Amino acid sequence: MLNSLFEPMNKQALIAQIQQKKSFLCIGLDVDLDKIPTHLLAEEDPIFEFNKQIIDATHHLAIAYKPNTAFYEAYGLKGWAALGKTIDYLNKNYPEIFTIADAKRGDIGNTSTMYAKAFFEDLKFDSVTVAPYMGSDSVEPFLAFEDKTTILLALTSNKGGLDFQGLKINGNELYKEVLKTALTWKNSENLMFVVGATKPEYFEEIRKIVPHHFLLVPGIGAQGGNLQEVCKYGLNKDCGLLVNSARSIIYAGNNENFAKAAQLEALKLQQEMVQILSLL
Repeated sequence: MLNSLFEPMNKQALIAQIQQKKSFLCIGLDVDLDKIPTHLLAEEDPIFEFNKQIIDATHHLAIAYKPNTAFYEAYGLKGWAALGKTIDYLNKNYPEIFTIADAKRGDIGNTSTMYAKAFFEDLKFDSVTVAPYMGSDSVEPFLAFEDKTTILLALTSNKGGLDFQGLKINGNELYKEVLKTALTWKNSENLMFVVGATKPEYFEEIRKIVPHHFLLVPGIGAQGGNLQEVCKYGLNKDCGLLVNSARSIIYAGNNENFAKAAQLEALKLQQEMVQILSLL
């Protein structure tokens, strides 16, 4: 376990963890009870038990975990309780790990403040994903929290991502305007941006706008994103990337050895990252 240097979890702590673990891997904990090994269904809390075993098997390879809150909300109070137990387990046992609530929140100011309190103060996540559509007063309440990170959706990896994000505004695609405008918001140094791995050719232009911010990159693995292509254009001097993989890691096995199978898949990605980081 890394030492207290990593408390609180700020940008410098994240960079230090990348250097120590030689990894910029984020693992998505998107738990579907229809996909987890059936023997876990006999557990009192199968979601938490699944997460716990995945975390214990991969924590030395990953620098972040990202539960998508929809996969917990879908199971009602039991699902939300499992999310709480998961984040508590991470914070207690692996405090160096950067935690991401993939909640994609965003609303008028006083509502955003309550969302921020829910994830930063109650659940004690290090970061939360936020939608930019409602503008500065919907995002700045998240940015007001010291040593917390707000991860703004910029260019997503889904099929319809460019329906709006790719529209031209003042001669620029909308996602570029989002990036430029976000940099003018109060405490914008606390921002990270979501940029999908399935669009690696866009990273070069994005880095011209946000050269120093971290990018959260979903889409590696099951969605078809290519790690080498992402890194070719997306790396900066601090690495500057958190590359997320979920299904291809957590569902690599479906029997009693599922956690070991997840570890082996995570190791494959981490070993690629060792080579990539050695070139920085």
